[in-house]
Amino acid sequence: MEGYKLYCKPTFENIPEEKRRKILEIAVREFAYCGFENANINVIAKKAEVSVGSLYKYFDTKTDLFLTSVNYGIDNLKTIIDAVTNSDEDVMRRLEKIVRIAIEFSRINSVLIRLYNEVTSESNAELADRIASDMETVTAAAYKKVIMDGQAAGEIRKDIDPGMAAFFVDNLLMNIQFSYACDYYKKRYEIYAGKDIFQRDEFAVQNILSFIKSALKMN
Repeated sequence: MEGYKLYCKPTFENIPEEKRRKILEIAVREFAYCGFENANINVIAKKAEVSVGSLYKYFDTKTDLFLTSVNYGIDNLKTIIDAVTNSDEDVMRRLEKIVRIAIEFSRINSVLIRLYNEVTSESNAELADRIASDMETVTAAAYKKVIMDGQAAGEIRKDIDPGMAAFFVDNLLMNIQFSYACDYYKKRYEIYAGKDIFQRDEFAVQNILSFIKSALKMN
């Protein structure tokens, strides 16, 4: 949970880990379901069983609490993705694991994914820019590394720009994550893949992988 240190006061780091997690998890849920503008600091404080004054001892502004909440989710995902992208397994095996992580993480951490979806639709351009800089840098670097490793090993075509390929893969996986966590995307997913798609994870994984391989893999 290193990311949140950029946006909180030292007093937040000094409270017990369990209390920090409780505050962040409640804040994530409030921001995810209400959006940044409508999220209520009083509600967050009440549910976290701390005073509003205490929250402002931990964070200078509502924006700092919001950015901390997002970074909390980023750190959790980064830990999982880094373990895969830095492994010695062949590239297609790593891509398979990333696809499985995208589905499983979205199902278990649906509130975090909803929060990210909310961020992408926020009208606050400055806030969205700060979030994108924090969040997209994690996946961009990870996916670009996997693709470059694959090109070096002769597993992925060398006529594809690694940055562009990473962008396309990220867009695909982002859409998949939204489809397992957000109501609108869930409905779209069912329309295209059938109402039982959420009970057919292996089917989904294999089709996503087949699509990625057809675009990236050497002939």
